[in-house]
Parts: sequence; C-alpha cells; structure tokens
Amino acid sequence: MAGGTQRFSRATLPVTPWKNGGGTTQEIACWPAGAGLEDFGWRVSIASIAQAGPFSRFAGIDRSIMLLEGDGVRLRSADGAIDHRLDAPHRPFAFSGDTALDCTLLGGASSDFNVMTRRGAWRAEVRVLDGATALEAAPHGVLLALRGGWRLDAGGAACREGEGLCWSDAPRAWQLEPEDATARLVAVRIVPA
Repeated sequence: MAGGTQRFSRATLPVTPWKNGGGTTQEIACWPAGAGLEDFGWRVSIASIAQAGPFSRFAGIDRSIMLLEGDGVRLRSADGAIDHRLDAPHRPFAFSGDTALDCTLLGGASSDFNVMTRRGAWRAEVRVLDGATALEAAPHGVLLALRGGWRLDAGGAACREGEGLCWSDAPRAWQLEPEDATARLVAVRIVPA
C-alpha cells in the first residue's frame, strides 16, 4: 500500500492460500508497501482458518486477533501460558508473535481479523466501536465496518458492512458515526512505538 488513503472491500481482497493448506489470508494493508513477512513494519489481514494446526510464529512481532465469523478457535502454548478461546466475535485478543501456539477449531471454519506490528518500531491500538467516536490522529491505520454502515468524517466519506479504509504515512483523525444502533466498526490506529 502506497502512502495516502485507500478504500477496500472484503469481497474483492485477493485470497492467498496458506502453504500448509489450513486456510487463506486476505491482506488489507501492509507497511512499507510491498514488504514481505520478513520485513513489514505492520500488517493487517483477514484469515480464514479451515483446519487445526500450529499457528505461524512471528519473532519480534506483537499480534492482535479477533473473531469475525464462525465458531472460533482455541489457541494454546505448550507451556500453558496462553490458553485462549477465540469464540466471541469482535473481541480483540493481543499476544506475542514469538510464542508457538497450537490452534484447534471449536467447530467449523472461521475467519478472523489480524493486526501485526514490529515490536520496538510500531504499536497498534485495536478498538471495536458501536457508537459515535472521535478517533485521534495516527500516521497509519485501518477502519472496517463489521456491521451496518458508518459515516467516517464530516466530508461525507462512508462505508457499508464489509467495507473500509486504510491509510499510511499520512496522519488522519476521524469522526466516526454509526448509521444505526446495531452498527459496529473496528478501528486500528498504528503509531510509532
């Protein structure tokens, strides 16, 4: 993703199958543009988890994961320090990418929202909103309508369920307003560590 603001829709994000065949990833945004898994500063994506197996380790990366749809998964570390059921939609769970985790399905396939930041360089704030909110300026970030429609600023920018905006290298603040009482939006602010 180049600098500036870009719109996206879950329906049209490219789908990349995992090497182990256990799921797929749809990358929403990555910084710097074109960076790979070894050298990104931050990355936001949606993953579909179709089978149990080890969760990818990312040394030096702080992670936040949130269930979007499906029955969810259970994430466990060998030492028992992490044993988390990711089974309630729209509740972010933060953990270190250094930790080796085993993932088991709690039912059928599920999809989740993932935020990864390189520790010491970037820090992410992941919030799920259901009411009008003034979002402080951040140099990078992602907004995704989880339910219903949202007005994103006084200039008339809006998005429907499954749509969003991402911005990079251009500080932006937002005035976020739901279009109805059931609307929900995830807001990710990415700031220097």
